Amino acid sequence: MKLKNSNVIGIIPARYDSTRLEGKPLLKINGKPMIQHVYERASHVLSQLVVATDDERIFDCVASFGGKCIITSKNHETGTNRCLEAFKHWSKEKNNDASIIINIQGDEPLLDTSHLNDIISCFKDPNTTIATLALKVKRNTLLKEGSVYLTKDDNDFALYFSRFPIPYLRDIPKDQWTNHHQYYQHIGIYGFTKESLADFSESSNSLLESSEKLEQLRWLEKGEKIKVATTEFFSQPVDTKEDLKIVRDYFNKKEN
Repeated sequence: MKLKNSNVIGIIPARYDSTRLEGKPLLKINGKPMIQHVYERASHVLSQLVVATDDERIFDCVASFGGKCIITSKNHETGTNRCLEAFKHWSKEKNNDASIIINIQGDEPLLDTSHLNDIISCFKDPNTTIATLALKVKRNTLLKEGSVYLTKDDNDFALYFSRFPIPYLRDIPKDQWTNHHQYYQHIGIYGFTKESLADFSESSNSLLESSEKLEQLRWLEKGEKIKVATTEFFSQPVDTKEDLKIVRDYFNKKEN
């Protein structure tokens, strides 16, 4: 069901110069560029949606399938900073000051509509200023270093994010960890209040953020909270050629 609420906007940051996979948003999956898959899936939920890019090629691609796009600076260090610039442009142009901004990664072509609805639902809790999403890892799944995992408290607020599977289960072989504990893999979708988006984007990088190369740790290190919604709907971000093959194979199996 598409949200008509003017208080919610989705922003998809997408840059061309990806370190590991250049031109990533334009790579074809099942005949469509990746950014189009993300945009079309998000548009099933959000009536207000825009791509934020620093590249004319991505801008032209989005325009070609009827999407809305804003050109932003090339100097942003994070997608969140790019979102803030796009949000300011959009607010001024539309004369609309949305209270919830959803940062939807441009490399999530398997985005599910429930992912967005789950993020938005987090803001029913008045203590939520930032929200994100976690995939419940199934039993007998081999955990991979490099993927992002998280732990959370009893109130579904994040305790920590890491590129190493956490928690570390002492005295249990790693290939059996998921049989002894419920693990959560992070899906890089975020919801912000407009105040927290500005505060986060304008704050300095933190030590943990720099160590793990995970910008969400900046917020935790400041002593702030991130609400975590959980899902069982699979998602696969595309960071490498191997990830791209996984996603392409997924679409091929779905078609056959």
